[in-house]
Amino acid sequence: MTEKPGYRLEDQVGFKLRLANQRHLEIFASEMPDLTPRQFAVLAKLRDEGTTSQNQLGRLVAMDAATTKGVVERLSRKGMIATAPSPTDRRRIEISLTDEGRAVLEHLVPIAAQISERTLRNLTPRERARLLDLLDKL
Repeated sequence: MTEKPGYRLEDQVGFKLRLANQRHLEIFASEMPDLTPRQFAVLAKLRDEGTTSQNQLGRLVAMDAATTKGVVERLSRKGMIATAPSPTDRRRIEISLTDEGRAVLEHLVPIAAQISERTLRNLTPRERARLLDLLDKL
């Protein structure tokens, strides 16, 4: 089979993004084996935002409702977050960090920074900033 001119899989943005993501996920799993990137994202965002609704939390970390629900359930079972009905809207579930979740995060945030460092280590500081700026545009 001959290759179509002008199209090479290896040159496509989606292919390159997937490879970069796979590398980042490998690094993440080796450095933070007890949490998934999504679980860490939820904890980190709760640290930044404080108590928030499950729906809003999902939007803040770019996860759909079903995925957010699963992540919240797993973190709740681990004792890192607490859930409670909203005092103003019974349909709403409010999520907050527990003391254990805060303690875990205090330990994990420097590791998360190391993960980012390892992911980007082949780039200069200027290239890193440019990459992040470009990704924001997508």
